[in-house]
Amino acid sequence: MIKVGIIGATGYAGVELVRIILGHPQAELSAVGSVSFTGKKLSDVYPSLADCCDMELVSTEEVIARSDIVFACVQHGLSQEFAAQCHEKNVKFIDLGADFRLEEEADYKEWYGLDYTHHELHEEAVYALPELYRDKIKGKTVLGNPGCYPTSIALGLAPAMKNHLVRTQGVVIDSKSGVTGSGRKLTEGTHYPVCNEAFEPYKIAAHRHTPEIEQTLSDLAGEKLKVVFVPHLLPVNRGIVSTIYAHLNPGVTEEQVRGAYETFYADEKFVRVKPAGQTANLRNVKCSNYCDISLHVDPRTDTLIVVSTIDNMVKGAAGQAVQNMNILFGLPEDTGLNMVPTSF
Repeated sequence: MIKVGIIGATGYAGVELVRIILGHPQAELSAVGSVSFTGKKLSDVYPSLADCCDMELVSTEEVIARSDIVFACVQHGLSQEFAAQCHEKNVKFIDLGADFRLEEEADYKEWYGLDYTHHELHEEAVYALPELYRDKIKGKTVLGNPGCYPTSIALGLAPAMKNHLVRTQGVVIDSKSGVTGSGRKLTEGTHYPVCNEAFEPYKIAAHRHTPEIEQTLSDLAGEKLKVVFVPHLLPVNRGIVSTIYAHLNPGVTEEQVRGAYETFYADEKFVRVKPAGQTANLRNVKCSNYCDISLHVDPRTDTLIVVSTIDNMVKGAAGQAVQNMNILFGLPEDTGLNMVPTSF
């Protein structure tokens, strides 16, 4: 059994990891950590876990000492030191935060206001979106788990970019996320009276996921590109809908697009390309590791419109992290991840 430790287990991504690992047939939860709740039981913080996980929340050092792999579910700027401690003890490390997502330190400094520490770990680390980079993930010890918005967008555009079906400039991305994407800490924008019965864009053209999105799409397209990215806050608990607009290259037909997507994802368990005439809906991926994609073409403007939906807490965070763990330990990628989406 793989011994799994979670740093930041009381955050939304952390407790989602707990839920998934408890049902994983080849892994066991060895330790859970939290700075804010050290000494308390995890079930004291989340009563839904009573009799399911009554483990005591311990220090980061104890989590690392008891584990074969550690997941860090903490804010940016903290994971680099945790990764160094794990590396020293030969413990694998998956960061669900932003510290190991960006290849260029200059981008990290511009968007997050911090410098890289432990540069040798950044050389070792891999941006771990399994459907695109699984061959690079194998054998590594430090992984940067992708952000939720970037996951929905990269999977939504990968076949079009890889097959040069769309223009690389002028891409517009309109994404909506449930409130859990903002984390467990309450802010004015996520306070119930503010976000309930409301729908609002935020961080317009200034969201920190922008360089991550552009990094992956540039890699897929084989050239540097920039996108317009506008996120919105949905008054729902979980889920992401990304609606992506890109101009088709001359002569590209809707049939070519659909064929490229179906071929690209033919062997991918967790990506479902919807049949023609259907539209992806976040309701159909909730509590699962699936990404649903629907394809639409506006012939008047030669525009490809892709709708990509994921559960931001599963495929956008904890589920994808477990999928990456499975790759690291040579397990089938869907091990412990065969959760059926809820129907409502």
